[in-house]
Amino acid sequence: MKQNITLSLEKEIIKKGKVVAARKDTSISKMLAGLLMDMVENDDRYEAAKRSAFQFLKKGIHLGGKITWMREDLYDR
Repeated sequence: MKQNITLSLEKEIIKKGKVVAARKDTSISKMLAGLLMDMVENDDRYEAAKRSAFQFLKKGIHLGGKITWMREDLYDR
């Protein structure tokens, strides 16, 4: 479902925006809607990647090897 919003911009930006939109054979509204949609989708992908990275960090990585020393062996006390 679509919903209208009100946006306040400087007249010069609107004027130039109309020219850009006309060159792209679209409207300012569609152009701004596309930009906003791209921003939201990028944010969604970023958040998903961040959640995945945190899960990966929580799980950790086993790099192999085995601890064969004790803490006392490393420090002279």
